[in-house]
Amino acid sequence: MAREFELPPEEHVRRSVGRTLRSGLFVLIVLAVLGAWLALGAFTLRPGQAAVLLRFGRHAGTITDEGFHLTLPPPIVLREIVNAQEVHSEEFGRARAGAEGEDEAKRIELESAMQTNDNNIIRVSFSVQYNYKDPFAARYRLEAPVVVVRDAAQAAMREAVGGMTVDELRQQRAVLTAGVSEVLQGILDSYDTGIAVVGVQLRDVQAPEAVRAAFDDVIAATQDADRLVNEAEGYRNEVLPRARAEAAELTAQAEAHRESVVAEATGEATRFRAIAEEYRKAPAVTEKRLYLETMEAVLPKVEKVIIEPGTTSVVPYLPIGREPREKKGQP
Repeated sequence: MAREFELPPEEHVRRSVGRTLRSGLFVLIVLAVLGAWLALGAFTLRPGQAAVLLRFGRHAGTITDEGFHLTLPPPIVLREIVNAQEVHSEEFGRARAGAEGEDEAKRIELESAMQTNDNNIIRVSFSVQYNYKDPFAARYRLEAPVVVVRDAAQAAMREAVGGMTVDELRQQRAVLTAGVSEVLQGILDSYDTGIAVVGVQLRDVQAPEAVRAAFDDVIAATQDADRLVNEAEGYRNEVLPRARAEAAELTAQAEAHRESVVAEATGEATRFRAIAEEYRKAPAVTEKRLYLETMEAVLPKVEKVIIEPGTTSVVPYLPIGREPREKKGQP
């Protein structure tokens, strides 16, 4: 009986080979499925991108290095790739694209109307640029990041505007935007939003319609004043260097004149001391010489006759080498 159910050797080999092939094919299928599943954990990050990893729903880390990365595949580890360096922008006090009607006008009015420190109402339009410094916090700790940014930005702007007067708003726009950026970043950090403020741009500052004409007149007057001040500064910068150069030239001339006068006075003093020394040695001779030199200097073109004191008569003399006076002018 047992022999009747025994298979031939060929059939036994055929069935054994079939089982082996089926086992190998199953193993290959399992390996292929396992490989495909593991391949789901491979990804590549481009510059500026970040991958937020969640292991069984819990934050497992954030990868920010660009290039190829490999993690456990889903559903063990889920990942979300975020462009962390992308700059997002929100506009305030301006019409949104495609939005019209009374509701949009009312929204713009509510967003832009703000009170200054001197109890004036002005309309401020501005924009805020931001990105994600912590992608996990920005994506999973906030239900609506845009709403949070808009509310915080309006609060920061109203606080900054409320601490300044209208004139300060017009003249210190950079101070205003810097203050808003600082306050806004503090609010976002206090909420642990993971959002970084890139910049705040002040688009426009206007008065309400009822007083806009007067407001524009004040602005024009301020601009004229600034222009005149700039012109005066330019004139001063042109005149002062020239005046300084002239002052330096006059100073140099005065110094040269002083040195000349001092040198001349020094020479006169030296000559006077020399004469005084000779006078002490021979008073009569020196006195006579000085008298003769003085007469020569006082009367350079006059014929002079020197006679001795006490002489009662003067003997006429004939100048040698010169014709008599009465012959002058005769042919």
